[in-house]
Amino acid sequence: MKIVAASLFVFLAAAPLAQAEDIDHLPVTATFVVSGGYWEGGVDGAPGTTTGAAATASANGRGYYKLVAIRQPDRTARVYLQMIAAEESGPRLVESVELEEFSAIKPYVTGIQPESTSGVSGTPGFMATVYLRTDPARDPVEEWTVLIDELGDIRVERASN
Repeated sequence: MKIVAASLFVFLAAAPLAQAEDIDHLPVTATFVVSGGYWEGGVDGAPGTTTGAAATASANGRGYYKLVAIRQPDRTARVYLQMIAAEESGPRLVESVELEEFSAIKPYVTGIQPESTSGVSGTPGFMATVYLRTDPARDPVEEWTVLIDELGDIRVERASN
C-alpha cells in the first residue's frame, strides 16, 4: 500500500510541472486571450493577405481564431488577431496580424469577450467584443467589435448598440 501511495504521490507531483512548462510560453504581458470561431478550406477565411504562411495552409485545412491583448510598458495594449490551424500534430500558428484600428487609439483594454461561449458556431467566421478605455480615468468603458465574416474579411468598429 505504501508503494502505491508513494508512486501516486510522485506521479501527481510531476504532472503539474509538465503543465507549467506549457504555460511558461505565454508572455506575462498577455492580459486577455480569446479563442473562437472557425475557418476552413485553406486560405479562405484567413485574416489579412493570402501570401506567406496563410498561403501554405492546405486546401482542406481548418482551424480557429485567437484574439490577444498584449500590455505595453505605458499600460496601453496592442491587439493581435491570429489564425490557428487545427492539425493532427496540434495547433499551428498560420498568421498573426496587429489590428491597427486599436493601435491608432492606444487603448487600455479592460476585457475581451467572445460572441458565444457555447462552442463552435454553425458558420465560419469570428466575433468578439473588446472593452477598452482611451483614458484610464475615464468612464464609461467603450465596446469595440472584431468581426470576421465567412469570406475572411475583417471589420473592427466601435459597437453601435
